[in-house]
Amino acid sequence: MRKIWDIHGGIHPAENKHQSLHNPIENAGIPPQLILPLAQHIGAPASPIVNVGDRVLKGQMIAEAKGFVSAPVHAPTSGVIAAIESRVIPHPSGMSASCIVIDTDGKDEWIAHQGLEDYTQLSKIELVDRVRQAGIAGMGGAGFPAAVKLSTRDDKPIETLILNGTECEPYITADDILMRERAAEIIAGAEILRHLIKPSKETLIGVEDNKPEGIAALKKAAEGTGIEIVVFPTKYPSGGEKQLIQILTGKEVPSGGLPSDVGIVCQNIGTATAIYRAIRFGEPLISRITTVTGEACGQPQNYEVLLGTPVQYLLDKSGFNKDNCIRLIMGGPMMGYTLQDTAVPIVKTSNCVLAPTVAELPPPPPAQACIRCGMCAEACPVSLLPQQMYWFARAQEHEKLEDHQLFDCIECGACSFACPSNIPLVQYYRASKAEIRQAQQDKIKAERSKERFEARTARLEQEEAEKEAKRAARMEAAKAKAAAAANAPEAGKADIIQAAIERSKAKKAESTDPAQAAIARAQAKRDGNAADESPQEKTERLQKLLASAEKRLAAAKEKLALAQEQQNENADAFATAVSKTEEKLAAIQKELSEHEASLAPTKAAPASDSADPAQAAIARALAKRAGASADESDEDKTTRLQNTVASTEKRLSAAQEKLALAQEQNDANVAAFATGVEKTQAKLDTAKKELNDHLATLKTSSASEPVASDDPVQAAIERAKAAREAQANMSDADKIKQTIESLESRIARTKEKLEAARAEGDDKADILADSLVKLEDKLAAAQQTLSET
Repeated sequence: MRKIWDIHGGIHPAENKHQSLHNPIENAGIPPQLILPLAQHIGAPASPIVNVGDRVLKGQMIAEAKGFVSAPVHAPTSGVIAAIESRVIPHPSGMSASCIVIDTDGKDEWIAHQGLEDYTQLSKIELVDRVRQAGIAGMGGAGFPAAVKLSTRDDKPIETLILNGTECEPYITADDILMRERAAEIIAGAEILRHLIKPSKETLIGVEDNKPEGIAALKKAAEGTGIEIVVFPTKYPSGGEKQLIQILTGKEVPSGGLPSDVGIVCQNIGTATAIYRAIRFGEPLISRITTVTGEACGQPQNYEVLLGTPVQYLLDKSGFNKDNCIRLIMGGPMMGYTLQDTAVPIVKTSNCVLAPTVAELPPPPPAQACIRCGMCAEACPVSLLPQQMYWFARAQEHEKLEDHQLFDCIECGACSFACPSNIPLVQYYRASKAEIRQAQQDKIKAERSKERFEARTARLEQEEAEKEAKRAARMEAAKAKAAAAANAPEAGKADIIQAAIERSKAKKAESTDPAQAAIARAQAKRDGNAADESPQEKTERLQKLLASAEKRLAAAKEKLALAQEQQNENADAFATAVSKTEEKLAAIQKELSEHEASLAPTKAAPASDSADPAQAAIARALAKRAGASADESDEDKTTRLQNTVASTEKRLSAAQEKLALAQEQNDANVAAFATGVEKTQAKLDTAKKELNDHLATLKTSSASEPVASDDPVQAAIERAKAAREAQANMSDADKIKQTIESLESRIARTKEKLEAARAEGDDKADILADSLVKLEDKLAAAQQTLSET
């Protein structure tokens, strides 16, 4: 005789199981539409692999598992994917979640599938993978993926395999009817589980003694298999996993631990049947036995229900009378929750839909003050202190709740059932668990944010320290150079100039900063050691100032035009800036003209007096650094374009690595990283095209154009001078014509923008219309001025 242990506490509520056991299991049929939540199990939701409009067959995978603790979803029948959207799902809060909606076609057409006659020929890994691909989750509790439980570790040997056939919750008879009618499938599933787990000691099926027909059927089917059917007295909640383990083996699972920690694996008999059908016939989990009962149902019944079937469809088949029903419950009266909407679907963990009348399940009376009787503690099967936890929950003292092992509570409701003050104790515990979990998630997010902030701060501090070190090094080098120059022997003016030229050449050879020589000259001038400016140096200086002023004037005019088009309140300030820049430009042009006129007698100087190529290169570098429009040599342009291509390729590689990492981690910013890669790729293509075009031009020029001068630097300077002289010598009429052309171009662009804005109904249309009128007035005035000139 096998010894049976007892558990602490427990209660004996009215069973009311007879209502749904009068008839055998009935096939519920195919409803017009199935709603399949992507999360029908504990762990990560599945991810859809079908699109709206696709036709699917019965048993076809429509959503794949995402992660180790997850399970795929399959089509329960053939039909067309009508939607992938948020729908109301079975949940105590009445929440919505992502679902796949199938419009059934009534054909019930299967996908090609095949099972195994001899599963012992496959390895454990292959068999567990078949269970995983079948989407099987625990069908008697919270829906833990079965493949995860079956993936036992060698360092934790399993002694006992237990199948739970207790079904202690009142009203529910899904497991009882399954034992009565399909005991052979349960035993076959237990054989597969035993082959996978390889328990070193025993395989047990625990059943309460209130199911004599099911017990008899199981014992007959288990003859000669070595599987023991263990019968024990009825008590609620003996069906809890830890409670059943204690009843059958006397072992207690430690707080926060798993059954495998004490050498035990526990599965539900419905799960065992699903595993048998998956291995033997290749059928995924697409249906389950569900009890529809309660006195508000005219025909209480156990149905074989396709997953995704709306609750309303089952109620209609059972003769449901809405007026007699006090509330609909998903599950049993002890641990079930109220359904807010009958459109919710049946899922893998739905074992019962209860529709009681007022007389059958009257509403609880108002809660009264706790009288500290201790009956809740006597009823608790986990040996907790419900009364003390109640006070902590009301005071939101979460740390004390965790110290009192709140998360060991299985939410069986025995404490609430035993409470003479009708306090809904289990509701307080559920709410506190949710609050604690949310606080833990918030803490994790805060820690991650803190780590990112600290990393960024450290990076910025390091970058600033590096910059400061570079600045200090440059300053020390400049001081050393100035000290060396101050200690040098005095020389004639010509020698000083020649020495400066030599230093510039040396600096260019040893440094990438061509403007350093100019900085040194500026320091010398500030110290009063600067040599007199030669005519050639003055010409170059004025030309640089002129180019810089022209560039600043063009930018100021663009800003003014944009401000006027947009009716910007700063338009007057931009106009003042244009006026001042024009005055500075005119002053520089005048000074340059006077200087060039004073040099007119010496323009016929021999070619040997032309500027030194090194000095011209220094001038170009200075002009480029100052923002002037100095000519860029072909060699410099080639180098610049090559550097641009190399830099862009490096940034593209980094962007692609970030995108790959974001896709691997399912980062919410994947789209932003993808856009970054596309933009960087476009920039790289543009840079490569510009470089190729430039190299092709150089090749064509070198093959077809004769060398115009022995000194290319001097030739570039002469071309720049000619362009500036042409601008300076432009007549008033030509300048007005140039203004007219600019206004006509701006009017054309404004008209295009206005037409587009009107077509789109944009609010900017009125602003663009006003700008167009002003531009046309300016054009008319310019044309009038030209006609009078």
